Amino acid sequence: MRHQVRGRKLNRTASHRNALLKNLATSLFEHKHVRTTLAKAKELRPYAEHLITKAKKALQNEKGGLLPEGQKVDIHNRRIVGRDITNKAVLQELFDTIAPLVEERPGGYCRITKIGNRRGDAGDAAIIELVDWSAPQDGTSSLKARKKAMAKKAEGKKSKAKKAKKVEEEVKGSEVIETVTEEKVTEADVREEITEEKNEEITDSETIEPSDEEPKPEEK
Repeated sequence: MRHQVRGRKLNRTASHRNALLKNLATSLFEHKHVRTTLAKAKELRPYAEHLITKAKKALQNEKGGLLPEGQKVDIHNRRIVGRDITNKAVLQELFDTIAPLVEERPGGYCRITKIGNRRGDAGDAAIIELVDWSAPQDGTSSLKARKKAMAKKAEGKKSKAKKAKKVEEEVKGSEVIETVTEEKVTEADVREEITEEKNEEITDSETIEPSDEEPKPEEK
């Protein structure tokens, strides 16, 4: 019986299980989310959160000036985390990008979402992701690149709004011009009608009606 025995064996030996968790944690810090089985996700969450806490402590020591003389970076915590995260780029991403984002969060850095059963063996599948991180659609993972992407989106929205305003102003101007031309046309039509009526009256007055009586002879 396994009374008071923590953790899941995951049908692996100790060395294989440790290597699995290291690889999953590296993928989580690199891509900010990992799709795996529910049991592996539950084992990965405390493992990854412990590493994030180490990175956050290193950041606090660097900001608070608690490092030995001559050091600007907390080498001790970086070496401890470097035992599990062997990829240097991912290690730098963890300390320089992820730690500042979760600095004010007191734990609970990961979220597990169940996504049903996996096709093939019908195993319970889940997605584990970082709570305070939303990776941009272009695939960049650095904080500076994410800020640039957000700034570009804001500029695009502003330019679209300006274009829409210009189009509205142009449409309004064209409508005003059309109304003015219509008014001019109506005035011209009225003037033509008035002139035609006057001409008809003049022609009616000038025409002489023929009389039935014979003309009288002139007296000598």
